[in-house]
Amino acid sequence: MKRNHRIVLAGVLASALIGSIGASGEVLAGEEEKVPVTFCLDWTPNTNHTGIYAALSLGYYDEAGLDVKIVQPPENGALLMCAAGQAQFAVDAQDTMAASLDMDEPLGVTAVAAILQHNTSGILSRAGDGIDSPKGLEGRTYSTWESPVEMAMLKFCMEQEGADFSSVTLIPNDITDEPAALAAHQTDAVWVFYGWSGINAGVEGVDCDYWAFKDISPELDYYTPIIAANNTFLEESPEIARAFLDATLRGYLYAAENPREAADMLIEGDSTGSLLGEQDLVYASQEYLSGQYAADAPAWGIIDEERWNGFYGWLYKNGLTSHDLTGMGFSNDYLPGA
Repeated sequence: MKRNHRIVLAGVLASALIGSIGASGEVLAGEEEKVPVTFCLDWTPNTNHTGIYAALSLGYYDEAGLDVKIVQPPENGALLMCAAGQAQFAVDAQDTMAASLDMDEPLGVTAVAAILQHNTSGILSRAGDGIDSPKGLEGRTYSTWESPVEMAMLKFCMEQEGADFSSVTLIPNDITDEPAALAAHQTDAVWVFYGWSGINAGVEGVDCDYWAFKDISPELDYYTPIIAANNTFLEESPEIARAFLDATLRGYLYAAENPREAADMLIEGDSTGSLLGEQDLVYASQEYLSGQYAADAPAWGIIDEERWNGFYGWLYKNGLTSHDLTGMGFSNDYLPGA
């Protein structure tokens, strides 16, 4: 994490700095301003996004000649907004991105960086209920989003331990505070992202058990979340894409090494107000995620081909995609040092 990843991009933006880019990334003449870049989040601001807010607050985008605007996702999702050219970059995840690639004409987006190196999601339950492994779900109530991939993953994990998925009672997941819902016995188990909801259990003082999907099978250690980019933009403005990712990498390195300060930048930069009153959770979550951004990878952002393909191969093998998506949808070519 101490490596110097900053790359001098002399001349890269020389032409871009005397113009601005359109939705597809083309350079337009007429304004002597920084290059505008729209970045669409996948949800309200949270600690997955801290590196973006740190890069903005510390002036890294300004130094790269970029005017970055962070926006909330539309109802139909960040990836569709990105594919339509209304944003150059967007946050998504490898599992949900599969549907956008599983078409005769896939959406024009590519994952260009991994925000986290490993899948930090899994199943949260009340401590002592015996749901500290997939088998513990037998005969229990689980709150579901009714996603085919979600159901297949749970069934697969239970089968690894000889458990019967059909014995699980499924109820709709309308939960906004998972630890509180568990404490109130509204459900027995729920899928969470540990860096937020799992950490929140400790903040709220709710004693919980947890098991992670990546610990059950390596195929389930997929990339969530990722940064995706519009393909036309990548083709027409590759150096602007590289400049954006270089500045973003610097933001995530800062967040990894300065979790408290970076958390403050996230809170201050949140224009939605969703983090008001959540300072303790943001600090605790940031402390955890700061060690997850690069984790055991050589550098932040790198997507391992074997792991990416392993998950998409698993989806195809289990009939969850109609096309074999291995080798599709990602590139490390725009990361610093590529």
